[in-house]
Amino acid sequence: MVKRKKRRRKKKGFRLNLGMWISTIVILAIIATFWSKTIIYDKQSNQSQDEVYQQKIAWINELAPYARKMQEKYGVVASISIAQAILESDWHTSTLSTQYNNLYGIKADAGQKSIVLPTQEFQNGEWITIQGRFAAYDSWQESMRAHAKLLYHGTSWNAAQYQHVLESKDYQTAAKALTEDGYATDPTYAQKLISIIETWHLSRFDLQQK
Repeated sequence: MVKRKKRRRKKKGFRLNLGMWISTIVILAIIATFWSKTIIYDKQSNQSQDEVYQQKIAWINELAPYARKMQEKYGVVASISIAQAILESDWHTSTLSTQYNNLYGIKADAGQKSIVLPTQEFQNGEWITIQGRFAAYDSWQESMRAHAKLLYHGTSWNAAQYQHVLESKDYQTAAKALTEDGYATDPTYAQKLISIIETWHLSRFDLQQK
């Protein structure tokens, strides 16, 4: 009778150990599955970030040659033209940019092809949303040319409005002059442009000022 009891205990212990092993294997399988999915997600995330980065580089390289032409013809520092296009169009993702080729948020003149869209302006210490009438262009080159001509010729009420921008010999001075001359209402506009230029090394496209 004693031997039978001992055998029963051994079988019970064996069943218990087997159950623990099965539970351990299941847990390890779950952990392995979760870990593999995490690795795949991280790889996809990194791949997506790389694709976005390459798209941004490609867009910069597309704008750069024309920005240099605008600097040569109108005196607008090339890196400023590119940085403003990036900032104003949010990397060519805004509706105004993608659908109407307006990279700079330039308002429309009377009789000019235009579109009305909501926009934010900084007034009296706070941001407000207004409806603005913006110029619509047939190509981004036309938009970049209009931007350079605006800075070169000034506004209808002040031909010398952006004279300080044109006189600037480097992008830091030009960025600050844009704010001082009233191009944008954002008090941090100049610093945003400088940050973009330095992050993406846009000054390498600038022509040497005489």
